[in-house]
Amino acid sequence: MDQDLQIQLRRVLTGMERLLPKPVMPINWEIYKAAVWRRHAIGGSLYPVNEGAAIGLCDLLGIDRQKEALLENTRQFLAGYPANNVLLWGTRGTGKSSLVRALLQTYSCEGLRLVQVDKGDLVNLPDIVDEIKNEPYRFIIFADDVSFETGESSYKMLKSALDGSVYAPPENALIYVTSNRRHLLPEYESDNRGAMLVNNEIHHGESVEEKISLSGRFGLWIGFHPFTQDQYVDVARQWTEKVAAQNEFAFEWSGTIANEAIDWSHVKGDRSGRIAWQFANQWVGRAMLNRSLGG
Repeated sequence: MDQDLQIQLRRVLTGMERLLPKPVMPINWEIYKAAVWRRHAIGGSLYPVNEGAAIGLCDLLGIDRQKEALLENTRQFLAGYPANNVLLWGTRGTGKSSLVRALLQTYSCEGLRLVQVDKGDLVNLPDIVDEIKNEPYRFIIFADDVSFETGESSYKMLKSALDGSVYAPPENALIYVTSNRRHLLPEYESDNRGAMLVNNEIHHGESVEEKISLSGRFGLWIGFHPFTQDQYVDVARQWTEKVAAQNEFAFEWSGTIANEAIDWSHVKGDRSGRIAWQFANQWVGRAMLNRSLGG
């Protein structure tokens, strides 16, 4: 073969090799409790991940009702009884994602495993379930902070999976999704105009039905709502006491600290568990620094 041609072929093959994904070993689910789906040029693969800092159910404050609803559904699932796919929706920072991840710490010893999937990769659900359907574990397929525009390919795939089509998860998997939107789609003022002619659409009611059809396919809805001020202050106190105890810092909660927590929420424009946790870190850290400096 001509030497120049050989050189050109090597260049082509080298370029193609760079596009190919590196070989991925099957996940040892006995060791790894969680995995993520990563897309590459010719599909995608599951990659094991370390769980990182453990989030316990006891660390999630002010959402006892939501916590119990999700735990009950997950316990049914682990026991092999009927259970539902779940939509956790509502205000940001209220613990939706953390609650799902905290399930691993509680139930991994009972065979629970987690597969996290980005919204754009939900089109790969058939490939994902193919990799886990024969495993002797129970899997939560978790998509975090999801919202769609009508017609997206991921939207259609998730809808088909929830509808029990050929893309439906196997018996050992459920889908848990979090979203700030109750129906996972943007809603507009025009949606409430009844049968008025909107954007030249005669059958407007059908458009509204389409918007709620995806969320309606989740068997269980769990709503997360903003705290009242009293709830927020109570959670801020619990978090401040927890952070202080973790750092062996002694203090006594007071009305002054409560007012600082309220001011913090005003600056943030939000009252949620996340904001309370952020206040606790800020207040305890500042108090510890002032004490070390003799303040």
